[in-house]
Amino acid sequence: MRPDKTSPATRDPDEHLAHMREREAATQKLLDVISASRDDERPVFEAIVENAQRLCRAPMSGLILATPNDAFQRIVAHRNVPEGTIRMFETNQMPVEANTSYAARSIIEGKLIQFEDMGDSDLYRNGSPVVRAMVDAMNIRSVLFVPLMQNGSAIGTITLFRQEVDPFEQDHIALVEAFAMQAVIAIENVRQFKALEHLNAELENRVADQVNELERMGKLKHFLPPAVADTVVSQGSEAILSSHRSLLGVLFCDIRGFTAFCETAEPEETIEVLQSYHEEMGKLINDHNAGVDHRMGDGIMVLFNDPLPCEDPAGDAVRLAIAMRARMAELCRQWKRLGYRLGFGVGVSLGYATVGMVGVEGRLHYTASGTAVNLASRLCDEAADGEILLSARASIAVEDDFAIASVGDVTLKGIREPVEVFRLEAAKA
Repeated sequence: MRPDKTSPATRDPDEHLAHMREREAATQKLLDVISASRDDERPVFEAIVENAQRLCRAPMSGLILATPNDAFQRIVAHRNVPEGTIRMFETNQMPVEANTSYAARSIIEGKLIQFEDMGDSDLYRNGSPVVRAMVDAMNIRSVLFVPLMQNGSAIGTITLFRQEVDPFEQDHIALVEAFAMQAVIAIENVRQFKALEHLNAELENRVADQVNELERMGKLKHFLPPAVADTVVSQGSEAILSSHRSLLGVLFCDIRGFTAFCETAEPEETIEVLQSYHEEMGKLINDHNAGVDHRMGDGIMVLFNDPLPCEDPAGDAVRLAIAMRARMAELCRQWKRLGYRLGFGVGVSLGYATVGMVGVEGRLHYTASGTAVNLASRLCDEAADGEILLSARASIAVEDDFAIASVGDVTLKGIREPVEVFRLEAAKA
């Protein structure tokens, strides 16, 4: 490849520095778009082709998705590509065949392809209609095709075109290769998000199937937690479902490092961790006779003393927290051997809250709201790996049975004034 007059070796230092800063800003912006697009990869694709075209000085750009086993290519983002070419994609006239186009060849071979002049290429000389149209009708000359690699196989390609003989520089190629990796990350994030949605849907359907078996209060069983539904059935009254105030022991827990883990793990790994986590925590919740628990991704909220009454709601919540921490320590050791660095934190509070059904028909939930609930949630957020943090009232309720140490006054998100926080040390002998 002939040297380019604007290659990094010959570019003015100030110009090169400005170019690098522009690349860094574009990369950061792209990462922000990926973070904000968990359920839709299209904004990421649009940002990739826009930045690749601008930073690489390419009049035309596109992002194509296909695997070597697909029949046709799909163009999912593009800049300045003629309408006639777009229609060819939309009408399945762009097969994934190596002798049809270089985009297809890049996908099939999983290799980067570039030409200083596509008019001097084998597909052009062999009369490929696609390549001939690009060169003769669109005046395409220098081209770059960078595959999107996932698990050793291509799932698409980023394509850049110049309408002059002006080959792409090495730093331009490296930039597009980085964009290709980010496109794969965006695709994985969306697949992972949808897989979790599918898992939640499966869990909801399973619960619905089970509760339908009850003859009495069958309709309520579609949307009530089992403990609440069983209490309604046993009491023969729905009065418990109306809004009321109750003294609750509230426990919040979640996995430390789970968000970072999801960003790098395969969807199957994320689902497997969540399944093991919820299965093991669910067993402990049932063993400790909790009234209600809610699952929110890796977060769990557990209520004690409503609708199932208990004599020691704070103590029961602490005992469950200790059992959870011990089991999670075992799980985290197992996950560490697989390369997953995860932890576990818990927050416990005691106080009055408003309890009852919220939502609309078919989407009702028996839940609680109030300061005690918010406080337990914020304590969970504050807890380090392996910590169980307690509110002042919860610590007073259990101090005869457990060793408690004050952490001091802590400012918690969403709570105006600092509150004194306590750490559970160990059970008293």
